[in-house]
Amino acid sequence: MADRLTETSKFLSYVLRHKPQAIGLALDNEGWAGIDALIAAAAANGTVLDRDLIRAVVDTSDKKRFAISPDGARIRAVQGHSTAEVAIAYEPVEPPEQLFHGTASRFLESIRAEGLVAGSRHLVHLSPDVETATAVGRRHGRPVVLTVAAGAMHRQGFVFHRAENGVWLTKSVPPAFLDEPD
Repeated sequence: MADRLTETSKFLSYVLRHKPQAIGLALDNEGWAGIDALIAAAAANGTVLDRDLIRAVVDTSDKKRFAISPDGARIRAVQGHSTAEVAIAYEPVEPPEQLFHGTASRFLESIRAEGLVAGSRHLVHLSPDVETATAVGRRHGRPVVLTVAAGAMHRQGFVFHRAENGVWLTKSVPPAFLDEPD
């Protein structure tokens, strides 16, 4: 069952964050899709889903990537979108003094030059703690954790948001606000 949950989570990430059109699914501007529409679109494209499986993925995800609407009718990815049709209106939130960004060492040269940029995603993702950032960086290679002077950025007018799963979001982080480990 664990493999099925992982496989389904990856599928949901793909269609709810990046390519809903790959299965003919439409998301609203807040990223919501009807669960019945998701199940039907997935089935039409060879992936079998049901409400219990979707609920199990949402409930057991350690990263809390997905949310189900209070009425149980809709689902969305809480952050990480690269599809143009989604523009979640996160409320601005004052960040803590420091946040963290996990990356792989091979990206450091680019980050030193450009800072953190959203790339194909809408926003840069930041972690509230070193452990989470390390796990994120490990997914991409030898992990490096950068410290982000989020409080200083905020005082200079940068806007931060916090997704439902605790991931911090901002448009970019200039190099001046980044500190590398020794």
